[in-house]
Amino acid sequence: MNGQELLDKQGTPPVIAKPRSARSNILFAFGVALALYTAWHVRNELILIYVSALFAVVLMPVVRAITSVRIGKWSPNRGMAIFFLLLAVAGAVTLFVLFAMPPVIRDLHEFGREMPTRGPQLLDRIRKLPFAQRVNVAALNAKLQDFASNFATYLLFSIKNWAGTVFDILTGVILTIYFMLEGETAYRWLLSFFPIDRRQRLDTTLARAEVRMGKWLLGQGSLMLILGLSSTIVFVFLKVRYAYALGVLMGLLNIIPIAGALISVVLALLVAAIDSWGRVLGVAIFYAIYAQVETSYLTPRIMRTSVDLAGLSVIIALLLGAALAGVIGAMVAVPTAVLVAVLLNEYFVKPEPIISEARPLSAVR
Repeated sequence: MNGQELLDKQGTPPVIAKPRSARSNILFAFGVALALYTAWHVRNELILIYVSALFAVVLMPVVRAITSVRIGKWSPNRGMAIFFLLLAVAGAVTLFVLFAMPPVIRDLHEFGREMPTRGPQLLDRIRKLPFAQRVNVAALNAKLQDFASNFATYLLFSIKNWAGTVFDILTGVILTIYFMLEGETAYRWLLSFFPIDRRQRLDTTLARAEVRMGKWLLGQGSLMLILGLSSTIVFVFLKVRYAYALGVLMGLLNIIPIAGALISVVLALLVAAIDSWGRVLGVAIFYAIYAQVETSYLTPRIMRTSVDLAGLSVIIALLLGAALAGVIGAMVAVPTAVLVAVLLNEYFVKPEPIISEARPLSAVR
């Protein structure tokens, strides 16, 4: 069938794809290079946008649950649901500040007051250890006293960094709210770039990922609460100084899996070493037992049932996230791994076909 016959039959001229010229290929390569160059220079802003969008996805099941509540004939819309969510978070933070923060603030104030005297006592204890002969304790003591005497100066120089961090947090909160409000429109716009026959499959796949990513927040919050409460109880029982502050710190830092708990337990060991090596041993035994319980029981029961990821996948995701974006990368590594795992399972993993054992006709007869 020639072009004229096709035109007479369909009423429209045939569309003939033109081969791409060398100029278009060069322009395309230049555009990709320019986009990568621009993305590298604004990588911090892109990370902030990605983290905000990720938290919006994680919180959307909560927003939908609030919108499903009905009081008579009235039910809250999405804007009211987000407002109620923010109100609940603000109420939880207020209760935490009123009831949990006073002992924490008292411990921090006591730590700042005793830092100049307790530091040298700790160094004296370290000096008595066998391996301390190779450590220049005098220089370490001088640096510690210098830090204690010039703490205000260090704090003044770090105000700029703290201000930038607070600004990033506020920006992330605002972006998260906007993503929850208008994310559906942006999501449909992004789906419009894909062919219609593939759009439905991608939409269904991302919906499955959203459900699993939403469960991650509940699982991670449970692990943080368990570690914070158990460590506070143990530190109070062992009479470790600043027990409440250390317990809250361990719970909060547990949002960074593995690394956060390690940092907080090292700090707890140093504080326990100020008083006695027996308390150091107690803290070490507690964390060794808790690490085994969390690894063998809590994490499989809580995280695997929620996000359905193997332990090796979680560790690899944490390493890559920390290497790419530091603390923030480690925080969002697990939900990002969930998203990647769902996409890989849908588009790349080819399950083995189930072959039923067919009986030969002779055996049937």
